[in-house]
Amino acid sequence: MNFDFSDDLKQLREQARKFLRERCPSTTVRRVLEGPEPYDKALWKEIAAMGWTGAAIPEQYGGAGLGHLGLCVLAEELGSALAPVPFSSSVYLASEAIMAGGSEAQKKDWLPRLASGEAIGTLAFAEGPGKADVRKLRTTFRGGVLSGEKLPVPDGDVADVAIVAAQGERGVILTIVDLKASGITRTAVETIDPSRSHARITFQSTPAEALGAAGEGEALLRRVQDRAAVLFAFEQVGGAQRSLEMARDYPIGSFQAIKHKLADVYVATELARSNAYYGAWALARNAPELPTAAAAARISANEAFFLAAKENIQVHGGMGFTWEFDCHLYYRRAKLLSLALGSTRLWKDRLITQLETANAPL
Repeated sequence: MNFDFSDDLKQLREQARKFLRERCPSTTVRRVLEGPEPYDKALWKEIAAMGWTGAAIPEQYGGAGLGHLGLCVLAEELGSALAPVPFSSSVYLASEAIMAGGSEAQKKDWLPRLASGEAIGTLAFAEGPGKADVRKLRTTFRGGVLSGEKLPVPDGDVADVAIVAAQGERGVILTIVDLKASGITRTAVETIDPSRSHARITFQSTPAEALGAAGEGEALLRRVQDRAAVLFAFEQVGGAQRSLEMARDYPIGSFQAIKHKLADVYVATELARSNAYYGAWALARNAPELPTAAAAARISANEAFFLAAKENIQVHGGMGFTWEFDCHLYYRRAKLLSLALGSTRLWKDRLITQLETANAPL
């Protein structure tokens, strides 16, 4: 079984890497981090013009048709560059949810706009810190209207459409909401990484449509999260690899004691990469192993990126803690992405459940 990418995808990686090195240096990240803009709009337009936002969307809906393997390659390079754009929320979450559960009309309505970058999407699931139990959602969907509050919503302050998890008449349901509709209040919230904006969104009898069949919302949400977990893992591997390179290239990175520390980071990063590649295979084939592969990729990528970002700061010593050095940019992103789909503990519980189910006696 070959888990490596094709020559065409490797070429795509090199093109993406070259573009991001030229167009998205750390000064671009800092400009968004320190300034009033929620994301780099010019960079977003260029990324959309190259077809990245529609990489996994079928051509019949205006996408590039590269498939999920192409999207994995792009995610790793975007993670390495810490690109300050709403790519993950719009592409990994909203687009994937609509492709997985949307009606033909919903797909024709939103996928071309998401593919072109004309519209930005997001997934609104969380209802506050630590509240990740899908069965305890307080947001409701009754009679075609949505009521409740979501916090934090990634890129919720700039999104045009949101996939919102709510309690319906027959259990959990995903809904699709035009964020220009009535009864919506949005407020930006601060997080550890201001280069990726978040918001509190309140819905008061807001018109919405069901996404997917009644009674299948929980399964659909889990499916979307599994797909996104693989894509986030590639983004985290990209960040971990870049953190390792920064530490290696610092003058004391050649000292033997430092090499021992960096060897641990290298092992963690390669383990995460291996799990991410397995996840990419399962995602591209929609294999039955996807839930297990996604959980393993998510856990190892969370741990690798945090370890790499932390050790990068330590290797840089006192200078590593300063605002002027770029180390804190990777640490911020590592912490933010580790909670993007729920905590590491949540994903460990999922992995254990998957393994127990797979090995249960018949």
